[in-house]
Amino acid sequence: MMDTIHGWLDQLLVWIESLGYFGIIIGLALEVIPSEIVLAYGGYLVSKGDIVFWVAVLCGTVGALLQQWILYAIGRFGGRPVVYKFGKYLHIKEKHIELAERWFEKYGPIIVFTGRFVPVMRQVVSLPAGMSKMNLTKFSLLTLIASLPWSILFIWLGWKLGDQWENIDEKAAPYVQPTILIAIALLIVYFLFQFLRKRNKANNTK
Repeated sequence: MMDTIHGWLDQLLVWIESLGYFGIIIGLALEVIPSEIVLAYGGYLVSKGDIVFWVAVLCGTVGALLQQWILYAIGRFGGRPVVYKFGKYLHIKEKHIELAERWFEKYGPIIVFTGRFVPVMRQVVSLPAGMSKMNLTKFSLLTLIASLPWSILFIWLGWKLGDQWENIDEKAAPYVQPTILIAIALLIVYFLFQFLRKRNKANNTK
């Protein structure tokens, strides 16, 4: 079974390599395999001299945005029934969707940014954003700002690892964990800012 999975993965990566930059965009947009692997493989292609680092980063960021647009559209035009019905094909469980909804209701649009650094939530948060009909320009901007450093990190790591790029999970952990903590800290700061602003506004109207 594992040999079959590895063989399938190898075929996908060969396909991505054959498409070059477009392979990174499509790989990120569809995310048949985890984005971290696609980006790290893109970094490996940079190390071989097949593609250019910053163009690869741009393609990774564009691909991530396309993926989130797809999920946003599913949430906005399909609603909860479609999300629940087809979420399983996107490896998204109902409990993840419900958690993302609670986060979105509690923290608002900022979760579209901070959620990008949290595993699973990175994809799921776009669904409630679509269902709530969040402004698409704001959604896209927050997604781009969050996707850019993610693309830079994993393509850079894949570049530095070279032939050892498959060890990306182990090498990325020291970078990903602090990133998640920073995202949570930003969420807390935003929440406090909103709380203080509302309290000041209430005091001024008295």
